[in-house]
Amino acid sequence: MEVLEAIRVRKSIRAYSPNPVPKEKLEKILEAARLAPSAENKQPWYFVIVTDPERRKRIAKSGRFARFLTECPLVIVGCGDRQASPKWYAIDVAIAMQNMVLAATSEGLGTCWVGSFDEELVKRLLKIPERYNVVALLAVGYPKKKFDLLGKIMHLIRRRKKLRNIVGLEEYGGPLA
Repeated sequence: MEVLEAIRVRKSIRAYSPNPVPKEKLEKILEAARLAPSAENKQPWYFVIVTDPERRKRIAKSGRFARFLTECPLVIVGCGDRQASPKWYAIDVAIAMQNMVLAATSEGLGTCWVGSFDEELVKRLLKIPERYNVVALLAVGYPKKKFDLLGKIMHLIRRRKKLRNIVGLEEYGGPLA
């Protein structure tokens, strides 16, 4: 799948089949993160892979909008090393995680970026060292086939903005053509 096609077809998936993510696919996803750019090439990231149902359940309970993580077969916890890159760790981890999203999409997997979680609980549960912050969680798995009425309505109400509304040439508001 071409990169632009993966960007077009990617959606936030909140319903997953119980089928596990094959090791080969997970390795491709993690390799995509490893190859991400970072400020001064510090690579201040560390990713914890969570497949244990009980741990996923506890993580899911920590966030109002994270409940679906209980049925997702794999959660990737993106951590950033504040000591290695105090100013840029969060951005660098986010870039690496976006690479993972696109790699997962190209492998036929669904993902959902999750920001709703109790960071201290996640750090304790996964034994994450103090110098790391949990930047985001990424649900990964095979999408469950179900009709998503709310998702359809949201895409009708909140369509993607036109390019001319988000880009200015040479200055804010400068027309592209």
